[in-house]
Amino acid sequence: MKTKILYCENCRIYTLKPICKLCGGKTVERKPMRFSLQDKYLKYRK
Repeated sequence: MKTKILYCENCRIYTLKPICKLCGGKTVERKPMRFSLQDKYLKYRK
């Protein structure tokens, strides 16, 4: 079984649960950004 990664738009965190543990809001399905150590804009991302 594949697990979907969910995102809370209020807290801006990724989780596996359908309800955010910090704010209690609903989460939506979203893929995280691709990570690379050679990313020259990494320091500008939060």
